[in-house]
Amino acid sequence: MKSYNNFIGIDIGKFSFFVASFDSNIVHEFENNDEGIKKFLLKYKKLFKKSLCILEATGGYEMFLLLILCDKEIDVHRANTRHVKNFIRSYGNAAKTDRLDAKALARYGAERFKELKLFTPCSKQFLELYCLSQRRNDLMQMLIAEKNRKQAPRAEWIQTSCDVLIQTLEQQIKEVDIAINDLIASDERIANKKKVLMTIPGIGPIVANEIITMLPEIGTMNRRQIASLSGLAPRANDSGNKKGYRTVAPGRNQVKPKLYLAAMAARNSKSRLADYYYGLISRGKPKKVALVALMRKIIVIANAKVKEIEINYA
Repeated sequence: MKSYNNFIGIDIGKFSFFVASFDSNIVHEFENNDEGIKKFLLKYKKLFKKSLCILEATGGYEMFLLLILCDKEIDVHRANTRHVKNFIRSYGNAAKTDRLDAKALARYGAERFKELKLFTPCSKQFLELYCLSQRRNDLMQMLIAEKNRKQAPRAEWIQTSCDVLIQTLEQQIKEVDIAINDLIASDERIANKKKVLMTIPGIGPIVANEIITMLPEIGTMNRRQIASLSGLAPRANDSGNKKGYRTVAPGRNQVKPKLYLAAMAARNSKSRLADYYYGLISRGKPKKVALVALMRKIIVIANAKVKEIEINYA
């Protein structure tokens, strides 16, 4: 069991992140960009050697810093948001600010570090792969926005401008896809993961790339954990004789839309997954509920298949 002299809690948002050390009451704020991360690494350089960093999963905003810390060989744990919230509530603390959350994460690490698993990316290329995937998502959002503008242009010149930009964005997306595929092909472990994921009905090359990049934990968790991380685990809502309607949590916000596309494709395929979906419909389940159940089944199957690959590399 590795021992630590200190614990660093990091609460990350879209534009900035707050850092607190367990042995200090001072909380520092940094911008969540390249410059801000450089300042953070410099500020805490002396503490990193014997410290454990604890980050909360915040819909992907933490990924860039998380992967940089791993690249610097700094011990880091990616905390489950629900576990941290329950930990904070156990102290009767109802107040919530980013600074308090950073302190709570440091305390969470200090008290639970023996049970916390270090985050370890499966490849040294993972940081570059993540950045490329993020860039592709940005380009896709711009492409969708530009296509929407083209539908009702107020002048002919605007339509021409939209056409030029759409063509440019589509070309950029193609080039990013080539870069992503080349990077995956250069790493045998990741390439094998992609290959096995694409054997699942509904999962094509783009969805497989997104799952690998946005769910690096896949293959290291059990079926319930991966479903919860993907935001597809049904949450009980029972009390006494009441049997409440079960819902799912938001989950990893960049993975869920891709799993939705995979489920739509699997539903229309001639496979056991399609039989599973229509079996739920025949038993009276609403289409939306059946589709979410199909999404959950797809990611559970994907996790089991990738786990076999991870065992070979262990």
